[in-house]
Amino acid sequence: MLREKLTADLKDAMRGGDKLKVSTIRLITSAIKSADIEARPSGKDQIDEGSIVNVMTKMIKQRRDSVEQYVKGNRQDLADKELGEIAIIEGYLPQQMDDTAMKTAIAKAIADTGAASGKDMGKVMGALKAAFAGQMDFGKAGGIVKDLLNK
Repeated sequence: MLREKLTADLKDAMRGGDKLKVSTIRLITSAIKSADIEARPSGKDQIDEGSIVNVMTKMIKQRRDSVEQYVKGNRQDLADKELGEIAIIEGYLPQQMDDTAMKTAIAKAIADTGAASGKDMGKVMGALKAAFAGQMDFGKAGGIVKDLLNK
């Protein structure tokens, strides 16, 4: 589904002459193809939707790091380009959960896994990553899980 949307949007961007969108979608599809190739030894021809979301999430993180470096180096033009790419990539990701929804999902995951202490944090995080890939900031979620399990 996401692959087809990227292909269709690439064609539309090419027709519309949107150079930034064309180049960004090409970067996304290239990263997905690389991940497909890396997955072949494990018997998969293509990665699944969740893995595609993870690839795009990593791309956003890389671009945010680049923006920080460009701003420090007084290269606002390059930072603006990276910010434009981030906006385009984010348009393909699922909507991010707000804090209230995240806390509710974490509480449910703790109850579902039967987690009782900090030792069970891995179980809870695994359940959250399986259920909410691309929708949750797992760095922030980890802190909330830790707080709830250590009460």
